[in-house]
Amino acid sequence: MTTQTTKPKTGTVQKSVRPQPKGGSRKGIPNKVTTEARQAIAAFVDGNAHRLTGWLDQVADGIPKEGEDGFWLVPNPAKAFELFQSVVEYHIPKLARQEHVGEGGGPLVVNLIRFSDSNQSAK
Repeated sequence: MTTQTTKPKTGTVQKSVRPQPKGGSRKGIPNKVTTEARQAIAAFVDGNAHRLTGWLDQVADGIPKEGEDGFWLVPNPAKAFELFQSVVEYHIPKLARQEHVGEGGGPLVVNLIRFSDSNQSAK
């Protein structure tokens, strides 16, 4: 909403101000529904973790047709690894990349200071 200036009959200038929201949650507080959904997903994953290995093995090794040549599911180890990575992301968040630079965006200068044992320097 934009702020508009109006001129009432009395000759003073009055601004209409956007009303402050009432209710809702404070900034940075997770939404209750989102929190419950994440908990439900975590419970599902935890409850099926023992089956995950079998599912990934089936994707990697394929599911052969019994008594026939060929596969119901063609072996695809790369896809199995991709699926594994996507599941792991929910439990181990990705780390953000950070770049360390020196003054003015130049190279980072590292100064090494060596301390020697006073007994060795006396020898």
